[in-house]
Amino acid sequence: MTLSNLDPIEKSAAAFFASNQSDARRIFHGRGQRFPGLEHICIDWFRPLILITAYAEIDDIEELTQMLLLADGLKQIRTIVLQNRFERGAPAQTIYGDKAGPLIANEGSLRFDVHPGTQQNTGLFLDMRCLRDWLLENSRDANLLNLFAYTCSLSVAALAGGARSVTNVDMSKTSIKWGEANHTLNQQDLRSVQSIPHNLFKSWGRIKQFGRYDIVIIDPPMRQRGSFDSAKNYAAVMKKLHNFCAPGAKVIATINSPFLSGDYLQELFEKHNPEGSYLGEMAVAPEFEDKFPERGLNICLFEMPNFGNPAVS
Repeated sequence: MTLSNLDPIEKSAAAFFASNQSDARRIFHGRGQRFPGLEHICIDWFRPLILITAYAEIDDIEELTQMLLLADGLKQIRTIVLQNRFERGAPAQTIYGDKAGPLIANEGSLRFDVHPGTQQNTGLFLDMRCLRDWLLENSRDANLLNLFAYTCSLSVAALAGGARSVTNVDMSKTSIKWGEANHTLNQQDLRSVQSIPHNLFKSWGRIKQFGRYDIVIIDPPMRQRGSFDSAKNYAAVMKKLHNFCAPGAKVIATINSPFLSGDYLQELFEKHNPEGSYLGEMAVAPEFEDKFPERGLNICLFEMPNFGNPAVS
């Protein structure tokens, strides 16, 4: 697929690099379908590296590379990596500058170990920035449960915001270890961190050991083979909430699917927690603006009833 019109990318890059950029950000979000002909391109910044993610072949990659370098008047770019997500294994190659490798990404006061181009995901989902900001402001003295924690960036934000403890659950031991490294990178005491590197549906007993929780985050992949399918398994998680939530607990549930939206989550929550409340949609990072927001990332905020929960399994 050729780049028929680079103007939207050029404008985004020029505006972005007009000032010093220390924080990780998305520069261009073609997947939002707001720029015809560029739907297959996303561009992210992990200082001093640009990651171009292609969901279809980019024929004019040299032109795109030169355009990005010209936009960088302050000479902040040292490396550009191209990752082809449409190819098996999502292979990546350095197409400009220094060889890519792991680096430390900044996001305000937070720091994260990221690996651009070395696997399908970098280790930090930039579209969740506003949720990390919310946790920084709303986690004081909370006991937080982070389901599908991945590399634990949300738990890092919660502890930075004054949470007294976090419990990270993810079936990937590698991700949990990565998350512990992120906690350490932010000088957070691992005695405040409980790690459960197991399948969620085999871990309810251990999860209850560390509750009750004041904040619960449910941030699953759309579909993870042998573990979770949002269309089939989300209801089972919503049904369990009353077992380990504190009275009045906040529940943050996400979904990122062209077929399921925030309405789906609201219906599930209300069905299984009828005395709870839906508080509304939470913000997605504005640079991820989508032509069809219901098909993109949806983050819903709920509140459990503000009285004791029955001990029902």
